[in-house]
Amino acid sequence: MERKPIITIDGPAGAGKSTIGKLIAARFSFFYLDTGAIYRALAYKVENLNDEKSEETIIDISGRTVITVKNDNGMFRVSVDGNDVTEFIRSEKIGALASGISKIPAVRKNLLPVQQRIGSAGGVVAEGRDMGTVVFPDAEIKFYLDASLQERAKRRYKELLAKNEKISLKEITEDMIARDRQDIERETAPLTIPENAIVIDSTDKTIEEIVITMSNVIQHHNYTQITTKRD
Repeated sequence: MERKPIITIDGPAGAGKSTIGKLIAARFSFFYLDTGAIYRALAYKVENLNDEKSEETIIDISGRTVITVKNDNGMFRVSVDGNDVTEFIRSEKIGALASGISKIPAVRKNLLPVQQRIGSAGGVVAEGRDMGTVVFPDAEIKFYLDASLQERAKRRYKELLAKNEKISLKEITEDMIARDRQDIERETAPLTIPENAIVIDSTDKTIEEIVITMSNVIQHHNYTQITTKRD
């Protein structure tokens, strides 16, 4: 049986990678890999430490923390040392800490095998900041999903409002600017458009339009094992 491909979706925060990644994975019966959640899971553990949060401590923790992921009835769930932390890692505070942690080369090195093991058998939709450039550089199908800063901030604001988090649109915009700068300027695995990636600007597109565009690319790729789910 032919190996199913790896599909990567890279792009900045708030571009819609998670939403689109989940829908594409469900449509093609692939495993959805939210790599950002892996860094957020580590950030959650670091944030809840009573110890000093020095770079050396974070590196040490990243090397001895067991992070596992699974697909639970279509829901991506992540555990740290056997404890499910899925519901605790989506705050802006944890996101900002995860962005900072991801800049540390030794941490990225320690977490790289976790991600690559999940995708080794193929049949994965992986979304993040360096999926098509570092984690899965040989992925068969690569996308880069982008959107304007204003649109990305507005989306995140609505998402957090729905979770009853008290934060202003201005704060989210400023945080997103800082995170974009961190992701683009970091020395190790900076956010960039992967070679051979198809770039999609989601600013003025609906979720359905983006899914259709990506699905057409995937279906027309020369992989006989790819079949969409029947309605």
